[in-house]
Amino acid sequence: MGRSGILEVQLVDARGLGNTDLFGAGGDPKWNERFTFRVQFPGADDEYKLILRIMDKDTFSADDFVGEATIYLKDVLALGMENGIAEIRPCKHRVLLADRTYCGEIQVGLTFTPKREEAGERDYGGWKHSSFE
Repeated sequence: MGRSGILEVQLVDARGLGNTDLFGAGGDPKWNERFTFRVQFPGADDEYKLILRIMDKDTFSADDFVGEATIYLKDVLALGMENGIAEIRPCKHRVLLADRTYCGEIQVGLTFTPKREEAGERDYGGWKHSSFE
């Protein structure tokens, strides 16, 4: 049976995305934002991927696809389940165009915290501040 947890994605910045109007920042946008997602582990399939699709926000016409980065999550999810939390400091991931050619890099950090199991089930750490002996 799978367990759920919270995946926090820290979107830092990107570099070398070419000549886009991305948020008025050219090819080097900076976001410094965090997003949280609920995830199941193990999931329905074995494809633990986070796909970040970068769009060029266009005011007067359709948004343009700039590129995308695929981040494989299986290791960080497994580590989090084992240790109660897993954190990967912001590091660079390749941004690819639709034809899979390299077009820059995006800096992303990840934190995965499994949800504490209900009372009566074994708890292997995590949420230590809320467990009493």
